Amino acid sequence: MPDTDMTDVQNEVQSDDQQDVQSELMDMIIADESPSTISDRIKDMLFAKSAERVDGYRPDVAADTFGDEEAAAAVANAAAEISGEAAAEREAETEVDVEDVSTEE
Repeated sequence: MPDTDMTDVQNEVQSDDQQDVQSELMDMIIADESPSTISDRIKDMLFAKSAERVDGYRPDVAADTFGDEEAAAAVANAAAEISGEAAAEREAETEVDVEDVSTEE
């Protein structure tokens, strides 16, 4: 069951965002922007909003599909790959291996 305090905060944030969107669209209409520009901006806003929702559901779906432990590991591995941490670790391991080989000779 959702926490009512959190729901109120989310509704308030969404309300502020909606007012900002409406204000931006009204400014574009008043400034006599082309209809295609206004339409493109609306599409961009809707795409961004839907992308946020998809990102919000992704961990739940991963946990339901793969199990909690596997999902957490997969998310951590993906985050490391995206941020470049995994590549940096592989480079560090390669450098250590090369140093070990040269000291053995």
